[in-house]
Parts: sequence; structure tokens; C-alpha cells
Amino acid sequence: MTTMNDIARRFPENPLLMPKDLRPCSADMQIISLLNPGVFTFEGKIWLLVRVAESIAQKEGVIFFPVVNALGKVEIIEIPLNDPDLVADDPRVINYKGLDYLTTLSHLRIMCSDDGVHFYEPEDCNSIMGIGVHEQYGIEDCRVSRVGDTFYLTYTAVSDKGVGVGLRTTKDWKAFEPKGMIFPPHNKDCAIFEELIDGRFYALHRPTSPQIGGNYIWISDSPDGIHWGNHQCILKTRPGMWDSARIGAGAAPIKTDKGWLEIYHGANPEHQYCLGAFLMDLQEPAKVIARTVDPIMVPTENYELSGFFGYVVFTNGHIVEGDKLTIYYGAADEFVCGAHFSIKEILLLLQYGEPSGI
Repeated sequence: MTTMNDIARRFPENPLLMPKDLRPCSADMQIISLLNPGVFTFEGKIWLLVRVAESIAQKEGVIFFPVVNALGKVEIIEIPLNDPDLVADDPRVINYKGLDYLTTLSHLRIMCSDDGVHFYEPEDCNSIMGIGVHEQYGIEDCRVSRVGDTFYLTYTAVSDKGVGVGLRTTKDWKAFEPKGMIFPPHNKDCAIFEELIDGRFYALHRPTSPQIGGNYIWISDSPDGIHWGNHQCILKTRPGMWDSARIGAGAAPIKTDKGWLEIYHGANPEHQYCLGAFLMDLQEPAKVIARTVDPIMVPTENYELSGFFGYVVFTNGHIVEGDKLTIYYGAADEFVCGAHFSIKEILLLLQYGEPSGI
């Protein structure tokens, strides 16, 4: 895979956060991975909403995995590895008696920083846990968008009923208002625009249709940020390219004078994840006008190539300061890292029209 257009300027301090840097939620759990943080600024600081994936220590001949029961408590399920009904060839997901289970249980942990490099967990911030039957396998990969004085937290809600998009809102990061599931299964990678267009909310999302269609990026609009409609597919995977198997939105689109710039992830059939970009019309964001041909970021560093699930760079959080775009990303499904980009440089890599494979 080409790396000629990898324009990321990675933090020399990477990885910024590793599993050993945080404490698990309880004594019988262990942190397996830190992944894909949502990012926001608040009270003069930079904050991360890190996905923390936990499991229980394994022992030989048996596999354990955690789920949240109907009472909201973590329950540990134990299955012998030689059980003929067990399929455990993926470190992320197992199948038992025809049903899929996650090997880890994820929640969101709030971290803050004065300099954007060194993060700590404030004592007065509580973890954000899954609640209800639609989140019993955890909540993952939160994107944070600020519209007015309200922060919108869109995240992947996982249960035995499927994978959908949950929403909570907050104004002060102390009280959170659950809004339920705004996109039903199978859907994820939801990023809400941080500005209304003609009085309406807009969001990117990624429904999945493995039989007909594919893992494509869609757009939707809403009168209130909760009830969504007018769904349109705006970006597809490209056969034979780095983003041939699946694509999904990163964080909230960035408003530029050229259009709405979106950083997205793409993967090939070998599950290797890179980052690219595309551009939407300012007044009609359902109209994609340009796209990068090659990735703008490719896994190259050891911490991106080797981890819980290697060869992965994945972002759903960034900070914009003029031309400087600071992306915080998950590396190898285990570490939290940072990188700087120039927005102008990304815009120069976009190709307009048919050659871009829109």
C-alpha cells in the first residue's frame, strides 16, 4: 500500500495513552485496549472521550467475555475453548451457538489536558457506561459535536439486538441526557455537523448492507438532532483501492471556504485501516464534490502496526485551530495517539469529479 501521500505529522510523544495508564472499572477486570477518542474543548482545556475496552483475565482452555445483564451489572460468561459451538478466530468478536459476542466490554472515559499531549483523568469526572437493553455489550467510538451550547455525543451502541447509534447530550459534562437510539441497527460512525444548514441538523452515518450494497457513508437531516430522515448515500467504497471494503466518517465535518471537509477511515479486505478525506458542498452537503485518491495517513509506526488489532489508524475526534488540524486517533486498536495536519495541504490532495472515484 502506498505511503507517498501520508502527510500526518505524528506527535513524538506517541502513544499518548496506553492500557497500563488507566485503572480498570473493577478489580476483576483488566483493560485490553484504549481506542478512538472523541475530542472536544471545554473550559480552556482539550478533552478526550476515550473508549476503554475491558475484559477478564483468561485462563488456559477457557474463554471469558463480559456482558451487561438486565440489572446493569457486568456478568462474565465462560465457555470451554473446545466447545464445538464456539468460533473464536477473531480477537474482537466470537460466535457461540450462532450468536455474536464481543470479547471486550467498552465504556467511555473522560480525560483532559492543558497542552493537548499529556492527559489525565479528573477526579470529579465519572465514566460513561452503557445503559439499557440496547447497550448491554457496551458503548464505543464516541464522536462529540457542539451545536450552540449543547454537546451531542453520538456513539456505537452494541447489544444482542445489533449495532446502532446512541445519543446523549450535555451542556456541562456533569449531567447527561440520554436520547435513545437515533439510528437503528446496523449503523455506526455517526458524526453530526456543528452548524445548522437552512435551520436543520445534518449528520453522516454508516448503515451496513452486506448482501446488497455495502459499507458506505450516508447523510441525513433532522429538525431537532434526534429525529432523522431524508437519508442519502453519498460516498461508496472503491474496488481495488485502500478503501475497498468499508468506509466511515470521522469527526464532525470541518467548514472551509471550499466546502465541508470530512476526514474518513477506509479499510481493505485485509482489515487494514487508513485515513482519507472528501469534500461536500457548503449549501448542499449531500453533494460530494471531491475526494482523495490515496490515503492521507497510513499505518507505518510500530504502535500502529502491532497491537490488539494491527495495521490500524482510526479517528473520530479532532481540534481545528486555523489551518492546523490536530487529529487524535486509535492505533492498532490499543493505543491513543495524536497527529497534526494542514487543512490546506489536505485540500490540495483532493481530486474533483470522476477521477476521484466519487
